[in-house]
Amino acid sequence: MSITIVINGEQHKGLPEGLYLSDLIDRLGLHPRKIAIERNREIVPKSLYGQTVLAEGDRLEIITFIGGG
Repeated sequence: MSITIVINGEQHKGLPEGLYLSDLIDRLGLHPRKIAIERNREIVPKSLYGQTVLAEGDRLEIITFIGGG
């Protein structure tokens, strides 16, 4: 089976059931140290990315930090 989630307002369909947040980060090509993630209006600590299983209908906001001066 597959799930559908919303990332930054955009629907993502066909993701595998049991997908960990850390796996999603890899799929999206993001560096975990340079992002912050809110799942269903709650911040997910970086230490829990590998333990957080995504579920049908989850809403994620992913913020990418960009360095500069």
